[in-house]
Amino acid sequence: MKNVGKGTQCVQAGYRPGNGEPRQVPIIQSTTFKYDTSEDMGKLFDLEAEGYFYSRLQNPTNDYVAAKIAELEGGAAGMLTSSGQAANFFALFNICSAGDHIVASSSIYGGTFNLIAVTMARMGITATFVSPDCSPEELDAAFRENTKAVFGETIANPALTVLDIEKFAAAAHAHGVPLIVDNTFPTPVHCRPIEWGADIVTHSTTKYMDGHGSAIGGAIVDSGNFDWMAHADKFPGLTTPDESYHGITYATKFGKGAFITKCTAQLMRDFGCSQSPQSAYLLNIGLESLHVRMQRHVENGLAVARFLEAHEKVAVVHYPGLESDPYYERAKKYMPDGGCGVVSFELTGGREAAESFMKRLKIAAIETHVADARTCCLNPATSTHRQMNDEQLKAAGVPAGLIRISCGLEDAADLIADLTQALA
Repeated sequence: MKNVGKGTQCVQAGYRPGNGEPRQVPIIQSTTFKYDTSEDMGKLFDLEAEGYFYSRLQNPTNDYVAAKIAELEGGAAGMLTSSGQAANFFALFNICSAGDHIVASSSIYGGTFNLIAVTMARMGITATFVSPDCSPEELDAAFRENTKAVFGETIANPALTVLDIEKFAAAAHAHGVPLIVDNTFPTPVHCRPIEWGADIVTHSTTKYMDGHGSAIGGAIVDSGNFDWMAHADKFPGLTTPDESYHGITYATKFGKGAFITKCTAQLMRDFGCSQSPQSAYLLNIGLESLHVRMQRHVENGLAVARFLEAHEKVAVVHYPGLESDPYYERAKKYMPDGGCGVVSFELTGGREAAESFMKRLKIAAIETHVADARTCCLNPATSTHRQMNDEQLKAAGVPAGLIRISCGLEDAADLIADLTQALA
């Protein structure tokens, strides 16, 4: 579906039923698939034919929904994973192995920071974290001979810093490696990182894409633009024969689908982080209204941010939609129609005031979740980022007293009234 709007893509892309076929994406709730001959199935195991043999690797329901997300992002191919964490791990581990190095923005979700800085370090993959506001020279200095990828978040969770995608893409490409961008918060409705130079895009589909707190999930989209063969020595997993699949070389055999094919054939095969067909079905229902919901989330987020900015008990507000925010101009460049409905702020009373405030909220619920139809809030330092020390929290832009509020789809006047009474 080319030359149609994002709203039409949200509703129609990915699945096109034939004559007499189900109008809604069907749930193929089956672990296995039957074939008439061993030869037919053998072609699937040899990657010589398209099809399905075991839902740990691929499932038709998942592929329909992944195709919709890929189209929304303007990518060549996509896949679903069991969570956003799995998507980020797969996207990095698909091209990194022991002895390799990653350059990453320091302003990212705490769980992803821990994944890269701790868990992947145990695998022998090191990382250098740089400020999203670093100079081009500082960014260039972070690269090593063994650097294999650059990673960042479009809008960081929960610091709400905005990544300068073009700057990070230029640095990545100058060193012959791809830029991977987590685009969870703005979604492709409000930002398409591939158009600004990103090579691979990831999502926690649990958030706005699902939008209703129904199902955990993740997604990876490959632009198909990175030339793996031009940097063959850096990415042998894609550019040399894979003996576990009879010597197939992914980059030459699958072209623009090489990255996703390898990620499915190797990582999904061995780790099994597959999304269930039922969850993919629920995700697709959320995607059908994504373009409508994102508009309301942004409207509510901006209204709440403006209210908080004017309140005497609020020390600082982080929301790139505010004219006073340091990332306002960058956000207007990459997300002219708005970013998301998440607002971060600090109270003048610090951590104690934050705890007291949160106890008194009546509409907004204290949850680890974010980007939901229902408004929720969190103190990241005592929850999602509690594995980070004070120095790391500061580097990530998440001071101990920071409150993150995710504005849902309620009436903005009611959200502001709830904040007013809690602040009082």
